[in-house]
Amino acid sequence: MESAGARCSSGGSCDPDVVCEKRLFKAKLPEPLVQLACSHHHCAFPVNGNELCIWNTATAQSLFLSGHHYSISALSFGSNINPPLVCSASHERVIVWNLDECTQKVQEGFTPHGIVIRTLLGMVLHVRFSPDDQQVAVCAGNRIYMLSAKNETILAKLDGHLAPVTAAEFCTWEKSMLISVSEDRTFKVWDYSTGQLIYQSGIITAAFPLLSLLIDEENKQLVTGCAEGQLWIFSLISDHNYRCVTHINLKKEQEKFCNKVWKSGKEIGEGQNDSKVCKTDNMRPEGSVETSLPVLLIEHCDFSVCFRNEEKMYSALNTSYFWIGTSTGLLIINLANFELEAFLSYKDYSDLSIRFARSCALTKKTVNGKVLCLITSMFEDMIAVLEVNLATLVRTQNNVFLPCGNESSLSVIARCSLLTNSPLLKGLKKNRKEPSSKTFGVKSTVKDKPLVFHNKIKSSGYTAAPRKTMFSPNTNLNKKEVSKWKTSCKCKSKEYPLDGDPPIKYEKQISVTCKPTPIFCIQYSGDGEMLACGLADKTVLIFNSNLTDTYNVFSGHDGAVNSVGWSHNKKWLVSASEDRTLRVWSVCNKEPALIMGKENFDKTVRFAQFYFLDTFILLCCGAEFHLLNFHLDTTKDDLKRYKQKSVFKLVQKFPMASTVEITSLSAVNDFYSYIVLTAGSNRALEVFDLNAGCSTAVIPEVHTRSVHQIYQNKGSSFSTQQPEAYNLFMTTAAGDGIKLWDLRTLRCERRFEGHSSRCYPCGIAVSPCGRFIASGSDDKYAYIYEMRSSTFLHKLGRHTESVINVTFSPSSPQLTTATLDGRLQLFLP
Repeated sequence: MESAGARCSSGGSCDPDVVCEKRLFKAKLPEPLVQLACSHHHCAFPVNGNELCIWNTATAQSLFLSGHHYSISALSFGSNINPPLVCSASHERVIVWNLDECTQKVQEGFTPHGIVIRTLLGMVLHVRFSPDDQQVAVCAGNRIYMLSAKNETILAKLDGHLAPVTAAEFCTWEKSMLISVSEDRTFKVWDYSTGQLIYQSGIITAAFPLLSLLIDEENKQLVTGCAEGQLWIFSLISDHNYRCVTHINLKKEQEKFCNKVWKSGKEIGEGQNDSKVCKTDNMRPEGSVETSLPVLLIEHCDFSVCFRNEEKMYSALNTSYFWIGTSTGLLIINLANFELEAFLSYKDYSDLSIRFARSCALTKKTVNGKVLCLITSMFEDMIAVLEVNLATLVRTQNNVFLPCGNESSLSVIARCSLLTNSPLLKGLKKNRKEPSSKTFGVKSTVKDKPLVFHNKIKSSGYTAAPRKTMFSPNTNLNKKEVSKWKTSCKCKSKEYPLDGDPPIKYEKQISVTCKPTPIFCIQYSGDGEMLACGLADKTVLIFNSNLTDTYNVFSGHDGAVNSVGWSHNKKWLVSASEDRTLRVWSVCNKEPALIMGKENFDKTVRFAQFYFLDTFILLCCGAEFHLLNFHLDTTKDDLKRYKQKSVFKLVQKFPMASTVEITSLSAVNDFYSYIVLTAGSNRALEVFDLNAGCSTAVIPEVHTRSVHQIYQNKGSSFSTQQPEAYNLFMTTAAGDGIKLWDLRTLRCERRFEGHSSRCYPCGIAVSPCGRFIASGSDDKYAYIYEMRSSTFLHKLGRHTESVINVTFSPSSPQLTTATLDGRLQLFLP
């Protein structure tokens, strides 16, 4: 069965610009797994078992150092450039070498010597210098020895692992903190100054040992990998208690990435065969990755070289990338969305001498856009120095996905006038004719009557003296009226604060009905003064913002209310129900202003909203969504009360491709926008341009399950600092977290994990300031995220059932949650 790696990277085998073999060394390698080392100027590896070779990357000269009697098993360069230090460890001794002194000794004709800092520690699998190069952590057997880098002093012994320790890293922002992983499948956090154990994890993997470790300083996270190609990311933020952020299956990510590249290459067609996108045969890829992917190395990746002119596209989110070194190749992982960006398979480049690696090392920073990779052969006594062109590698496989910076990219904000054949223009033209009653075919029922019915008519005032003052202010207002007037003015001018803490303080809880009733949807009005709720008991409720009073109750649906949506002017509310009807309500009236009955829809109306500044209504029904033009008239006719004066007309239907049902729809109503986003049961997301009247883009497999909700920025506060934020939108699906997308690039920019919603689809919301994200969950908690972090900041409790909906007030920092048993909870900062 063909593997995903063979499918995807076959296109790179004929491109020598991606990777080249700079140097090949043939020497006897030691038997145990070797920790190699690469720095900005040097590569270090053992030759002939116990001899150390330092290869200068600038001069291509080798420096050979002797001092070990047994095979060298671990190597590491110092953290600082001056002086350049390297530590080598074998079964019988650990030596620290000063490369400047060693080079000078060789030039003078003397034999260089290092400082032996310890002897007879046993089998050493890993060594690491402290940030100041004053100490060395040596992983020997089940212990970690903290040694002085200048003499044979043991500063501390860290004992606690039940199997050999495979890697250890220093935490730079925490004084005296060291983290280690072991074959016992756990990681431990130590205070190496006192030798005390701070934290001990549970067993992470089922049967495979942990082999590698990386500490991400920017996001304060721990990344570890095992022998079966699995990655785990844990948060190191002080109050997060080392919780797991996410788990990544490299085999699945590699296959998903290859399928995406394969489909993109197929869409390009034969007319662009010169493209560097991976090319394959016409067979559709099937099967899964069969090759084992032991995570030999995790290293930082300087991904910025891939975006020379596109840095502005990524200025909104600071993203970290890291290399994964495996026995078959190199992979690049995006730490924001936990997805594969590119990978290099050794066997697909015929010029490379090594096809399967036993160990590897990489330089952290690029030189002229290139990184050095040092690998040893699994089956032969060979060591190769590879030069990988990072930008070429990424663009070879990713040029379809990377931002191109052209002006034709999608934008939520309308950037051109309406086209002559636009469905929106047709609807607007019809709407201009509709205010007159004759347009709707309704005859006037008002008969001619006398102008005046009174016996006495008041004088017109022509005989009175003319008024000298046209307008005089009312100065007789009492204090209560003045204070009420001031309060109302303040309420109208409220704006959401851009700075401040998230609303996490429990304020109150109310039950919306006498018995438990699921609240399927909630939404604040644009001014934040009212909250609409759609219930499973067929009613729509409107509360004031502080949940102290019920403003109105709307009844008339014959099924559960699926969605509610406010108009831009806050006067109307649209609701969709399981009864295959849609109703528009006046906020001040209990009777519906417009009813669209079952005869208009073949299937249930899942979602409805106002669109284009209340000009249209969008609704999704089955596998298509409808664009409706409407006119609302609430005046009463005494003779024909049963007949509604409000009318609607279908402008156009838009089918979503290859799906059975549209599961979510979103569009902006607060300003003119042509973009409509839809998600289907086929797990895809489709972008429609209603100005052109067609679909413009499709993102396949947005989540592992059907998208439950699409959330867009629809307010004004979000974009006060960053206008590009309107092009960001979010999606969520049960059991697959939350993803942040950029409409211009159709790329997932960040993924939010950590909450426990696994079965029930729960809602999401973004604060108007754009800093915080709220998510419901089926574990009876609501979760608060910070936009730049992939794990949650706070858990909001005191819920009695699954939290299925959340919403932020657009005018004040408050959060309202809705539960499956019909309770609303209010949270304040």
